[in-house]
Amino acid sequence: MVDSNTAKFDLSGDRTADVHALMSYVLSALKEKGYNPINQLVGYFISGDPTYITNYKGARGLIKRIDRDELLEVIINDYCSRL
Repeated sequence: MVDSNTAKFDLSGDRTADVHALMSYVLSALKEKGYNPINQLVGYFISGDPTYITNYKGARGLIKRIDRDELLEVIINDYCSRL
C-alpha cells in the first residue's frame, strides 16, 4: 500500500564530489576564523541565512552555489551509508 500523503524528494544528477569539495572548503574557512563549523552549518541549514557562513576566502558565496536541499541530500546520504 502506497502512502498517498508522502511526497517523494529526488534530486537529479550526482554532484557528490562537488558537495564534498565545497563542504571541506567551507569547514576549513569556518575553523580558520574560529567558528564552530557544526553550529554555523546547522544555523545555515535551518534558517537559510547565508550569514551563518563566513565570507572569509569566499566561503559564503561558494556555499550559495549549491542548493541547501542538494547539500543536505549528500550529507544525509553519506551519514546513512556509514550506519
